[in-house]
Parts: sequence; structure tokens; C-alpha cells
Amino acid sequence: MKIIENGNLTGRTCTALIITGITISYFTFKYAKPSIFSAILALFGFLLMTIGGLSSRAHILNIRPFDSSYTKARKTYHPAEDEKDKF
Repeated sequence: MKIIENGNLTGRTCTALIITGITISYFTFKYAKPSIFSAILALFGFLLMTIGGLSSRAHILNIRPFDSSYTKARKTYHPAEDEKDKF
């Protein structure tokens, strides 16, 4: 079972993150006593929902946030070995 496929989270992983975040937040608001711990737990649920939602949007737009292709683009900014001597 892959979590990251083609530089993005899979559909099942996004769905699992969203459902887990909703569940954590719901049970925190419903059953937890108001405290710092319950606030942190609710924010953690919101964080999971946000990651799942943004990853699903990135999948629709063909954006690959978990890909390492930026390293190829970074190498093009460095001058070639023979051009270093010119400066």
C-alpha cells in the first residue's frame, strides 16, 4: 500500500486523513473537558483535515508537493564548470 504516489498523496490517504481529522475534532469538542490538551487535540484534527484537503486539491491540479523534481531545477541555476573560470 503506497502513501505517496507520483509525488502526491493517494486518494485513500487523503480520505483517511480527512475522516480521521473530523473524528478527532468531533470527539474532542463533544467529550473532552476544556483544557489546553483538548485545544491542541482539536487543532491536530483540523491540521489533519487541512493536509488531506490540500493534498486532494493538489492532485486535481496535477501539483506534486511531495516530489523531488525541484532538485533538477536547482542544478540549472548553478553555472557550469567551464563558465566558473570566466568570472
